Amino acid sequence: MEVAVTIGPDSLLQVNGADQGGSRWKQPNDDSDRSSSPSVLRCVTSTWKEGLLNRKRPFVGRCCHSCTPQSQARLFNSSIPSLGLRNVIYINETHTRHRGWLARRLSYVLFVLERDVQKDMFARNVVDNVLNNSRVESAIVEVATELDPAATEAGVEHKAVSKVRRKARGFLQEMVANISPAFIRLTGWALLKLFNGFFWSIQIHKGQLEMVKKAATEYNAPLVFLPVHKSHIDYLLITFILFCHNIKAPHIAAGNNLNIPIFSTLIRKLGGFFIRRKLDETPDGKKDVLYRSLLYVYTEELLRQQQFLEVFLEGTRSRSGKPSPARAGMLSIVVDALCNGVIPEVMVVPVGISYDRILEGNYNSEQLGKPKKNESLWGVACGVLRMLRKNYGCVRVDFTQPFSLKEYLDTQRSRHIPPTLSLEQTLVPTIIDAQPDQAQFEGEQEEQPNSRDLSDEPWRRQVIANLAKHVLFTANKSSAVMSTHIVACLLLYRHRQGVALSKLVEDFFNMKEEILSRDFDLGFSGNSEDVVMHALHLLDNCVHVTSTNRNTEFTIAPSKTVPALFELNFYSNGLFHVFISDAIIACSALALLREQAASEVEGEQGGPSILLSQERLIRKAAGLSHFLTNEVAVAPPCQTIYQVFHDAVSRLIQYGVLYVAEEDQEELTPSPTEEPWPKKFPEPLSWRSDEEDEDSDFAEEQRDRYLKVSLSPEHQEFFVFLQRLLSPVLEAYSGAAIFVHSLSQPMAEPEYTQQLFRYLLTRTEKGVAAYGESATHYLVKNTVRTFKELGVLKERRENRVSLVELSSTFLPQANRNKLLHYILGFTLL
Repeated sequence: MEVAVTIGPDSLLQVNGADQGGSRWKQPNDDSDRSSSPSVLRCVTSTWKEGLLNRKRPFVGRCCHSCTPQSQARLFNSSIPSLGLRNVIYINETHTRHRGWLARRLSYVLFVLERDVQKDMFARNVVDNVLNNSRVESAIVEVATELDPAATEAGVEHKAVSKVRRKARGFLQEMVANISPAFIRLTGWALLKLFNGFFWSIQIHKGQLEMVKKAATEYNAPLVFLPVHKSHIDYLLITFILFCHNIKAPHIAAGNNLNIPIFSTLIRKLGGFFIRRKLDETPDGKKDVLYRSLLYVYTEELLRQQQFLEVFLEGTRSRSGKPSPARAGMLSIVVDALCNGVIPEVMVVPVGISYDRILEGNYNSEQLGKPKKNESLWGVACGVLRMLRKNYGCVRVDFTQPFSLKEYLDTQRSRHIPPTLSLEQTLVPTIIDAQPDQAQFEGEQEEQPNSRDLSDEPWRRQVIANLAKHVLFTANKSSAVMSTHIVACLLLYRHRQGVALSKLVEDFFNMKEEILSRDFDLGFSGNSEDVVMHALHLLDNCVHVTSTNRNTEFTIAPSKTVPALFELNFYSNGLFHVFISDAIIACSALALLREQAASEVEGEQGGPSILLSQERLIRKAAGLSHFLTNEVAVAPPCQTIYQVFHDAVSRLIQYGVLYVAEEDQEELTPSPTEEPWPKKFPEPLSWRSDEEDEDSDFAEEQRDRYLKVSLSPEHQEFFVFLQRLLSPVLEAYSGAAIFVHSLSQPMAEPEYTQQLFRYLLTRTEKGVAAYGESATHYLVKNTVRTFKELGVLKERRENRVSLVELSSTFLPQANRNKLLHYILGFTLL
């Protein structure tokens, strides 16, 4: 029978953390008291005993040694990592200057009143300063001249100029923030109440905040916070945390979709300023010179007055649980302000944010193809009421080490930045002609100074794009892995048909140990049984819990409904970046083995099919990573793909999943006493540090050594797990490659995307697709984008409508079949 799993408050004392010195916080390396476990879990502890977690939490978020070595040495000292974690929403009298009964009752009020936030901290005379700027005045005259050529007459304040100036003032008043210290204090008090109502904890690392606070107080430079974007509450969360630590509230670039009555006033008083989702919202589609100049100068004015900024590079919330591609529009304004001498320095702070469960619940309606609902005051009110009735678990926010933007740009000027090759140039020769690709590592040779300047527009665009990618990669890599991420991943890609609770707890423990060994941090702590039950409670609408053996054991299985699979996939993707390089190697090994098997069948001469050339394997992996460039980034722009996949191969060799074949030995066989994958991992194999990267000499290593895949069941199990992580993505792309055969004539891109989505969703509903989550709408849009970049689809504009059609290269059916064959080669059947 199915049972409802509930979690008693005593079982989550370790999850609902406070200060590390507080009574409610459990140190992550401690083994909790089994006597506090609820009775439903005692059967688990009788069959499997969890040992101490012997891995220390890594200190995440150091800035890049290769791009910003001086910044990495600043602000950091050996005591920073030991400062530990803190629950921001756990406030009592010890956090105020007062003691006693009344202080305990009024601790929230006293705390917010003692925060350092004053009116003179924030910008003044912004509107007048912007309107009087020469750039804005030139834009006003230019627009006025288009309306009436007589507007340029000398000495005459033409009525067209006055009209455009009034229009500019109206734009600006709709845009600008109006920060109120009193309202920030009031909101801080309200958020302490609200957050304690629907979050167990909001964890930050005190060492990370110490570096940010030091940068804010000791350096005469504005800070620019660049967070990942998971939820609407991200805006409030970062401002709230900075307020609690006496750091000036940032001005937040918010989309004008949030510019709704009453709510927009509240956002402005908290520092939000509204920008268009599309800068050129003009009837004729031309560039809106006036609006662009106002946004540009307004941002410059904020920076000139030492105001902090908060910009979401993704532009919108992630609908997939993975970072969306970076949009560098606002970031380019900051870079230009620095290069044009408006400000002498800017400190950049990437920010990672992780939720046990996002307050929006899920994005299933949008992933099922329904239009996004426009924000409204009624919708906001209903959302707040809905949130108050639920608990959303834990939140972790990681502020990475601030780095100098000036130093980053100086480093790029002295570095060879290769031109970016298109996906078509990189992969089409491999797909169509089956030629060994020569462009996979183009530009990854020894660096050669080119002394470029940002006045070179193509080079400037490349540098800014690389900066945005680097920041987003750093923020995502620093984001903690939550309990719901691990449980969702295990249920989808390891125990899709169901698993005993005791086995799930066992795998959960070993998975979190493996995550820590790769230098990623966890957003939870405590007894694994309790944390797993906590995660299952948060995912209760996506899982089935059944009891067996007279309630002495429980079986957990993911729900097979499409919305449940979509939601589990969303949370599972929070773990995607941890294993992506290994998963690509595993899928590439599968593709190489298939190619070699096919060659033997055709009678071609070659080595044994079970041998894998390491060089070919890494090149194959590089090709797949390029193909999936719209899905995930495997490395920051300053790190070579070869290095990333070489590390992944070395890691799999150390695990025993791959091993080096020796010519004078017969095939190696694993020891029969070897423990299975989930129970044994080697010593931590962290991502090679940047310092080690400089000393490494890949040329001295034997690149052409041959590898074998271990045939032991436990290693095969891990290998299959890695391949399954990519299977939904590859299934979506293979489905798109099949569907492209139906494109017989040009079609409007939105219509084509919708038809492709209906095709993939129908495959899922009929059980044809092995992975139902392959039909999410974000994957469908990514396949269309990738196929356009690959040159499969050709885009052209006709009557202001974007049409797609087959390119001449892929018009022959044979070439489309080769594309499908290429994708299926990596897919676990």
